[in-house]
Amino acid sequence: MLNSFSLSQMQDTDLAFASIEEIARLYRKRKLSPVELTKLMLARIEQLNPKLNAYITVTNELALAQAKQAEAELFASRGRKGHRDRGPLHGLPISLKDNIYTAGTCTTAGSKILKDLIPQLDAGIWAKLREAGAILLGKTNLHEFAYGVTTNNPHYGPTRNPWDLSRIPGGSSGGSAAALAAGLCYGSIGTDTGGSIRIPASLCGIVGLKPGIGRVSAEGVVPLSSHLDFVGPLARTAVDAAVLLDPIFVRGKAEPSLSSIQRFSKRTNKFRLGLPKEFFLDLVSDDVSVAFHEAVRSLQKDGARVKEVSIPLLSETEEAGNHIAWVEATHYHQRSGWFPAHAADYGEDVRTRLEMGTKISATDYLRALDSRDKFIQQFHLAMTDAEVDALIVPTTPIAAPLIGEESSPIGKTNHPTRALLLRLNRPANLAGIPAISAPCGFTSSGLPVGLQLIGAVTDELLLLRIAHRFEESNPQRKRPSIANLSA
Repeated sequence: MLNSFSLSQMQDTDLAFASIEEIARLYRKRKLSPVELTKLMLARIEQLNPKLNAYITVTNELALAQAKQAEAELFASRGRKGHRDRGPLHGLPISLKDNIYTAGTCTTAGSKILKDLIPQLDAGIWAKLREAGAILLGKTNLHEFAYGVTTNNPHYGPTRNPWDLSRIPGGSSGGSAAALAAGLCYGSIGTDTGGSIRIPASLCGIVGLKPGIGRVSAEGVVPLSSHLDFVGPLARTAVDAAVLLDPIFVRGKAEPSLSSIQRFSKRTNKFRLGLPKEFFLDLVSDDVSVAFHEAVRSLQKDGARVKEVSIPLLSETEEAGNHIAWVEATHYHQRSGWFPAHAADYGEDVRTRLEMGTKISATDYLRALDSRDKFIQQFHLAMTDAEVDALIVPTTPIAAPLIGEESSPIGKTNHPTRALLLRLNRPANLAGIPAISAPCGFTSSGLPVGLQLIGAVTDELLLLRIAHRFEESNPQRKRPSIANLSA
């Protein structure tokens, strides 16, 4: 028994929206137990998920068993047999996007084709998170095969944005973002091929980090595009994102732990930020533009130096990214024996994109890879010449569109919704560089807006530091009103 207060002495909703930092502190003071917290999360999922549809699979029995083990280890007396403190994730209930292999638990990739797949082995990232003491609440909904940006899934139903149930959460990691924003987990791991972590983070008002190339293994993750796929955390704060990323992060020998984010952030706030002259601000809604420029001014007021920079070849990233993703996705599905043999089992939008992959010539694909190499080189030269630490741009040009809204207005002109949401995110995937989205305000109708920071290779800690400094000056206290979810 705990010699402390029970959950009844604290508002359940406050506890559900607490940070990983706060929960870890309560555990170590023995004012909260992993079993209590896991039961609260499972109860909220049972109550709220039917309308939100953030989870495909809820692992009730596994989560409670893991919570009991975490409680036994954390609360055994120090020095006694069985006591073990695995770190800040020990006993923390999280979710995983349902394209990440989990031994003994179904991994559908949001598809009809893999609806009965139960992997024999865990993905390497989940094995590491489990060893760090994380508790698995379940597997989250996603755009089918992670091949889209809406999470309007034809097989498992659409995930809805907690800020407005008539709107999308973004994708493809939409279930992860919606669950976190609604207080149905304390963090999640998603994947990002053209913005699939950062887009839903922006639309749902949370933090999402796409690491740089080679930083997190994609082994045991259902692939989309081998050159563009990345795996990373979604969290409530930059510090929480660092805690989630740390166990799965591949760092150099001289690099500090990501847990040092706060210590390093306090040492300086004189970051050098580059505001691109081209592309990123050419097509942005008025609401997003207002929130973004207010965020830039806030960072400047806090000591950051902002200067205009020119990044070459940005206009070529869309075609190159499309040609690479289309070909590599189609090749994987052909090699797996699913396409075209089971073409009827795909949703229309994914099937159409797989068909497009068959029409790209080998020379077009190789030309796209050449464009990628050239863009990587030119990006790093531009960052070095401009002497900036990171680029500062909006995450998405628009806030969350309505479910089924195929085009979205900016000014008096409608633009394809998918292209708008991908537009500002694809460059970081093509270049293989880290990028983070952090909440930076709301539209006039109360929808979240995301601020994106893009760094050079190996700059994940720097991006986390900048995002953390921004959060300290601009704390987000608003929560989505989700009373109608349980109606």
